[in-house]
Amino acid sequence: MSSNPPIPTKPDDVTASWLSAVLTDTAADVIVDEVQVTAVGTGQTGATYRVQARYGNQQPGLPDSFIIKLPHQDLSVRERVSPSYRSEHSFYTDVADTVRAPVPQCYHCEIDETGADFVLLLEDLAPAVQGDQLAGCDLAQANLAVEALAGLHGPRWCDPTWLQFSGATMPKPDAAFAKGMGDIAKMAADTTLEKLGSAMTVDARETLRETSTLVADWLMLEPDRYCLLHGDYRLDNLLFDPENTRVTVVDWQTLTVGLPARDLAYFIATGLHPQTRAETEQDLVRRYHRTLVTYGIDDYSESDCWRDYRLGLPQIPLIASFGTAFSASTDRGDGMMVAMLERGCQAIRELGTLELIRELS
Repeated sequence: MSSNPPIPTKPDDVTASWLSAVLTDTAADVIVDEVQVTAVGTGQTGATYRVQARYGNQQPGLPDSFIIKLPHQDLSVRERVSPSYRSEHSFYTDVADTVRAPVPQCYHCEIDETGADFVLLLEDLAPAVQGDQLAGCDLAQANLAVEALAGLHGPRWCDPTWLQFSGATMPKPDAAFAKGMGDIAKMAADTTLEKLGSAMTVDARETLRETSTLVADWLMLEPDRYCLLHGDYRLDNLLFDPENTRVTVVDWQTLTVGLPARDLAYFIATGLHPQTRAETEQDLVRRYHRTLVTYGIDDYSESDCWRDYRLGLPQIPLIASFGTAFSASTDRGDGMMVAMLERGCQAIRELGTLELIRELS
């Protein structure tokens, strides 16, 4: 809004006066006397901080602690990843209230015309704990995650307005887009194998190569079944309360329009160890499908959902290889990508996904 102070670009810009101004949009005449800003995480696209506030007046309903996301401090990185900021801004301002995905309460979200300056002020969900992609999750957490995912997909299943949604970093593909993505996928797979191939099994390397050659065809399958996807629906982007009774979904920077089960397959096959995945995936897909039905999706059979789950698995090598090829390496990041690729490629082999793509193409 024009009445707001400038968008903060660094933690020192998050002042008591700035917080007072933006919170006044939520509760009138907010007076913040003091703020304390501490880093709680840094990422490849931005930085996250905890903001503790001391009020000079009583403000019922306003917390003493918030989480704030700011852009990356490197200007060149900020410009390169600005589409991610636009996606997250679009989600919280245009989408969040229209779906049933469990998300943090948003107190302020703003972006400038260039997309390079961006701020997101959210509720602090502590003591909720971030999922651990390397360790994997248990069945209770997986159940929560697939139900939450249906809450994203179901309310606006096959909504034609997604076809013109400008907030997606990856829109619903046409033939030209799919071909371009296929070319990039092959390049990203080659780069990933150069960087991480020595840490991968022979089978995973071969599956990654083969899958990359089918991405263009894969993206064009089932064009009449689509919705908005999270795009990176994995454990590191989920927060679980200590009792494992609630999950909250964060990091909406990779919004995609496409086959819904791409999100489902990506989560199940990367978040569970292969043996656990093989033992539980049918039940998890069934739970997701049953939850979709509660949103009125009554023309989508359980057998079609299972086939789409198998069909969605290339989302894993696609996103993991893009992340490896186009982002800076860290020890944990590389280990996470190897784990995701190994788990995902094993699921692709065991469930006959590449054969299914060839059959349907």
